[in-house]
Amino acid sequence: MLEENYMVYKRDYYEVLGVSSDAGSDEIKRAYRKLALKYHPDRNPGDKESEEKFKEAAEAYEVLRDSEKRQIYDQFGHEGLEGRGFTGFSGFEDIFSSFGDIFEGFFGFGNRRGKRTSARQGRSLRYDLELSLEDAFHGKEEEILFHKLENCQTCNGSGLRPGSEPQICATCQGRGQVIRSQGFFQISTTCPVCHGQGQVISDPCKDCGGEGRVRVERKVSVKVPAGVDTGSQLRLRGEGEPGEHGGPPGDLFVVIHVKEHDFFKREDEDLFCQIPISFVQAALGDSLIIPVLGNEGHFELEISEGTQPGDVIRVPEQGMPSLRRQHKRGNLYVKLIVNIPKKLNQRQKEILKAFAETEGSTRSGRKKGGGNFWDKLKK
Repeated sequence: MLEENYMVYKRDYYEVLGVSSDAGSDEIKRAYRKLALKYHPDRNPGDKESEEKFKEAAEAYEVLRDSEKRQIYDQFGHEGLEGRGFTGFSGFEDIFSSFGDIFEGFFGFGNRRGKRTSARQGRSLRYDLELSLEDAFHGKEEEILFHKLENCQTCNGSGLRPGSEPQICATCQGRGQVIRSQGFFQISTTCPVCHGQGQVISDPCKDCGGEGRVRVERKVSVKVPAGVDTGSQLRLRGEGEPGEHGGPPGDLFVVIHVKEHDFFKREDEDLFCQIPISFVQAALGDSLIIPVLGNEGHFELEISEGTQPGDVIRVPEQGMPSLRRQHKRGNLYVKLIVNIPKKLNQRQKEILKAFAETEGSTRSGRKKGGGNFWDKLKK
């Protein structure tokens, strides 16, 4: 099912941190430390505005410190990141867990939360699917192949060799946190050895190497609705990577790219094309069979007498199917290009000269009994 994605307005990440778009990693980190200290919830208890700015700064830093996320953001903006499944942080626990080292110098304003065991949704994935304009018109069912991480079947995602048990982390003694003293203050941060789990794997699973996950090849069928356009996203719930601590899996976002067509140009639901006609057809009118998208394959186009070069004929309901209006289609706009022959045979020249005589004009631009055309135009 195609889901519309409405994005909440977000400020530019470089603007949030107050750095330029070519700022280095050290400058970005310093800028974030300054903002994180200023808006830290322990320094601003109950201040909702400071909490939002704290989260906003953390989200900006998470993207700009990561070279891959930063490249996607620089090229596609916030929408590009959402297409890759990045939705920011769910709360303070995620921020403190991710940036524990950043808060070490905050003299007591660090992570005083306990061991992090909350459920967390798995990472969402992106797949880019290219379609022809005909496929986008009719819709189709496409089978796609992609790779993702899944919980190891041997150890059920635990990372342990079957029959073994995890060991208490010797660094934090199972607390998931380490405490360091700075002067009169004590700073609690996530344990760098067990990453807040309080346990370590000493006897890892042979199939996943203790990771608890293995990379697998996955094949799914995607139903593409008629009328999709470049940038449309199909969301396959639960087809992303597995969650942590019992959290739900992420989603798979299939991003549509519609190839350019040799004959039709597309703008939203409307189609545009150009049809060459002779100057005789333009003058006398005619009926032409032109190609259209759809089951009928063609359409009879009526050309009126006296058609001028560049005239556009609107053909209702011969454009692309609408995603928002059921059983509705856009329009087809046909631009008429009048071809003037470069070479005429003698008979054709005589006919045109006779036609010119009926208009009272000659090749010099003078009318019988009248002055020069340009002289009249000047007057």
